[in-house]
Amino acid sequence: MILAGDIGGTKTNLALYELLDGRLEIVVQHQFGSMEFPSFTDVIVAFKERTSMQKIDKACFGIAGPVIDGRCRTTNLPWDITTSELQKHLGVEKIRLLNDLEATAYGMLYLSGDEFADINPSGREVKGNIAVIAAGTGLGEAMLFWDGEQYHPIGSEGGHTDFAPSTIQQDNLLQWLRKRYPEHVSNERILSGPGIYTLYEFLYESGFAPQPDFMLNIKEDKDKSAMVSEGALMQKDSLCMETLRLFAEIYAAEAGNLALKTMSLGGVYIGGGIAPKILPFLENDDFINSFASKGRFEGLLRGMKVKVSLNTETALLGAARFAFDKL
Repeated sequence: MILAGDIGGTKTNLALYELLDGRLEIVVQHQFGSMEFPSFTDVIVAFKERTSMQKIDKACFGIAGPVIDGRCRTTNLPWDITTSELQKHLGVEKIRLLNDLEATAYGMLYLSGDEFADINPSGREVKGNIAVIAAGTGLGEAMLFWDGEQYHPIGSEGGHTDFAPSTIQQDNLLQWLRKRYPEHVSNERILSGPGIYTLYEFLYESGFAPQPDFMLNIKEDKDKSAMVSEGALMQKDSLCMETLRLFAEIYAAEAGNLALKTMSLGGVYIGGGIAPKILPFLENDDFINSFASKGRFEGLLRGMKVKVSLNTETALLGAARFAFDKL
């Protein structure tokens, strides 16, 4: 029996897996609001209370934060998670902590073709490194290193690198963001759930268009970024549509940056919860043009496969598969 988890700033998914007919199958799964618990061990206690959890053999958890020497201080949560503490708490020796994008990257290897949206049909199928980028509560970046025989997931904290504008509009955005974040403007400030509303605020304050009525007097418990996305996709509001267009443009540019840094001839996989929800803004020439706009390396990037994972639980699958394959 394998216990796997996807620990994010917004939600934590835990599941028990077992091997049936040569395949890993979920026995039981529950989702928890991360901020409702003071620690990860408290989440595990709640999971045990909801299930008749049998003795587990292995455990693996993908965590939104850097994992160093078996320890992670989560980036967007006040949690300190260690392998040693979990071994004592669960009574299991075989436990591994992964960066959440490391788990997502590994999970991508086990998705079927119909769980992807191919947004660069002209890209070539090549065995080589694969870049993985995922915007959700934050921005994660990783790679799958190809050693000539198999893939190895490698996590990073690339989402916290500097935002680099590539248009005059983005130049103005950076100047605007520096007033809000004078110490450091990272890509995550834009390419994340909260970042969508940040872009909306920039465009409104820049005089792009007036706010639609449904964005006025919003209650505190409402997800403003989700409302912007709905306003773009359903209401076709000009301010909301420009917000998602700009988000997709910057997302594509950073995906292209990551592709060059990892020399991902095997393609680029886009994960996270945002991409499947705004797919119409990714399935157009503007996205690929921004992705490939790298001067002398444009031809290289235009030949790369770019796929969006439609499976929002790729990290959970990756954690389970890693435990099964590697522990």
